Parts: sequence; structure tokens; C-alpha cells
Amino acid sequence: MSGFLAGLCVAVLPLLAAGFWFGRRTAHSPSPGGLGTPVEHATFETLHTASLAAPPLRAGLTGETARKSARRLRTLLGTDALCLTDQETVLAWEGAGEHHREQIMERIGGPLETGRGEAFRLVCDEPYCPLRWAVVAPLTVDDRVYGALVACAPRESAVLVRATGEVARWVSVQLELADLDQSRTRLIEAEIKALRAQISPHFIFNSLAVIASFVRTDPERARELLLEFADFTRYSFRRHGDFTTLADELHAIDHYLALVRARFGDRLSVTLQIAPEVLPVTLPFLCLQPLVENAVKHGLEGGTVKVDKSRISITAQDAGAEALVVIEDDGPGMDPGRLRRILAGETDPSDGIGLSNVDDRLRQVYGDDYGLVIETAPGAGMKITARLPKYQPGVHSAGLLARE
Repeated sequence: MSGFLAGLCVAVLPLLAAGFWFGRRTAHSPSPGGLGTPVEHATFETLHTASLAAPPLRAGLTGETARKSARRLRTLLGTDALCLTDQETVLAWEGAGEHHREQIMERIGGPLETGRGEAFRLVCDEPYCPLRWAVVAPLTVDDRVYGALVACAPRESAVLVRATGEVARWVSVQLELADLDQSRTRLIEAEIKALRAQISPHFIFNSLAVIASFVRTDPERARELLLEFADFTRYSFRRHGDFTTLADELHAIDHYLALVRARFGDRLSVTLQIAPEVLPVTLPFLCLQPLVENAVKHGLEGGTVKVDKSRISITAQDAGAEALVVIEDDGPGMDPGRLRRILAGETDPSDGIGLSNVDDRLRQVYGDDYGLVIETAPGAGMKITARLPKYQPGVHSAGLLARE
């Protein structure tokens, strides 16, 4: 968290420096609408312009994101022209003098290699071109140079040199946040793959065995179970997003429980109490099903204590700004110390199907206040509670990583 706060400071301070440059350029103009002094108005305009430039940059440095942000960045600096480059080419040019593209790329090799800014005169034979001077500020993240921000002007200006450097630092912070988002994306993908690998062999083997047992004695029942199996596996192995709705997750759990009931018969009873108003709530994909499978596994299949019958209850309640989901079983329970080791990833993953995986993903998406709350003791069953915010910025059922 301290790193995030430091990032915010780095993100805001350069903008205030750029606002000072913008304020100098507008200090003699009357402030429209009575919004304070001209410098205060310029600062407001600076922050507003930066807020519009930031979203494209949070997707990384590409031709598209550079084009979307270049006009805002040029407004931020108040220059005649501005361009964004990567290591090889000009990604976007905003303003006059676009014929200087090639000259710019020839001159920025040094700054791209060293990561240090530079200013130089522009050579131009065009009589009406206003550009005679360029300031190059590299865009760096963790000592890696992504490209450069180049501001062009009619004349030398020490203030523009400093302002360009500060805005480049702010752009670099946005690119760093984009890198963090991509790292988080890769981590979530890896954890979902790990979860699928963990639960799938166990589930698939037992489900197919149950379906096979009905093929001769009750073909219609076998057909129904095969459809349940197909629907569940289609959901579990889908690739069109990392978030889902509570309704879809519960629907997948219903398919799973149909197969489990076919295997265990009246040894397993399941009760569901679901408040309709929480069904649209968005949550991480495959977040609840592993918890239900864990209850089945430890309630009827695993552990040193064999249980003849098991009851599982699944409730989802409306709790104001949150949805409260509780999965409870009356199985043999678990020693709290062992549970802590499972959540810390210090034991074999099969000890607790998906518990640490789900706990980690909930904390990554919603923060540490939203990890699993698990109550258990030997002989006392297990109660797992998950709190899900109804609304969370950046979390939606289409998925941050939505793809076909």
C-alpha cells in the first residue's frame, strides 16, 4: 500500500509542476466564470486535462493509446506540437510540423539509450513551420525505456524543459500502473488455470464413472447427467472473462451438485437460500464452486473420519452494500492450525480444494478486508463466509480480461 501511495504522489506532483507552466502561459488572462485566480483556474484545467489523458495510458503505450492521449498532453504543456514515440517509431503526432517525424527519431536515439532527457534545435526548410526547438523526455518504468515524449516549440525555454520532464514522469507512472494491471492479469489467469488443474481430474473421473453406471440401467438418467456434465465443464473451462455473476456461478454449482447427488444419493442433502436481489452481483470466476466442492470432499470423501451422511447449506443474502455468501457443512471439520497452513499455501493443495486460491483472488480484487472467513474445529464442521461488494470499480461481468 505504501508503494501505491508513493505512486500517487509521483503522479500528482508532476502535474502541479506542469500546471505551473500552464499557469505562467495564462496568468495574464481573465479567469472565466469567477473560478478563483488565473493560476488556480490553470491548475484546475491541468488536473482535469490529466484526468482525461490518463485512461488510455493505463492500457499501455501503443499507437492507439498514444493517439488518444497526445492531444491532452499537448494541451497540458501548451506547446505547438507534441509527439509520443516507442523505441522505433513515432506513435502519435499532435500539432504543427509533422514533417519533423524522421528528424525527431534520428535525434532521440541517445535519450532512448541512456534514459536521460535532451533538448536540441530543429532544422527546418519550411518557411511557415513554427517549430525550431525540441525537448525529449524518455518514458521509463523500472529502468526500462518504453519510448519518449517530445515537446516542440518556436524557441528555447528552460521552463518547458522542466515541464516536459515532469509530464513525462507522470506518463511513466501511468505506464507503470498499466504494467501492474497486466501483471495482475497474468497472475489471475495463472491462478484460475491452477484451480482448474486441481479440481478437474478428480471431478471428471468421478462424474464419468457415475454417468457410465446409468448407461445400461437408466439411459434417460445418463443422458440428463451427461448434459449436466457438459454444461458444468463448459462453464468451468470458458475463456471469455475472469468475472461472472452470482447467478451464473450458482447455476454452475447446481450442475455440479446434480452430478454429486447422482453419486452419493441420499447420503448428501443440500439446501439453498438465495435472495433474488443479489443474483446480479459480480464476483471472480470460479470463486464459490471450489468452496462447495471442498465441503463435499471433506464432508463425505476425505479425512480420517468417514461420514455416512452430510448436510450442506448455501445461502446468499443481501447485506446492504454487500452480498453475504455462506457455505456450511456438518462434516468432520478441521484443526484451525492446519487450516492456517492451507491458506498460507504450506500444505498439499488437495488438503483444501481451492481455499487458498479463492482467498487470494478475493483479496486481490477487493482488498484484504474481503478474504474468506472460515470457522471450523475438529468434529464441528466448517462454515465459510465470503463478502462480495455489490459495486466495485473495474469489476464487471464482462471481465477486465474479456476476450473471445
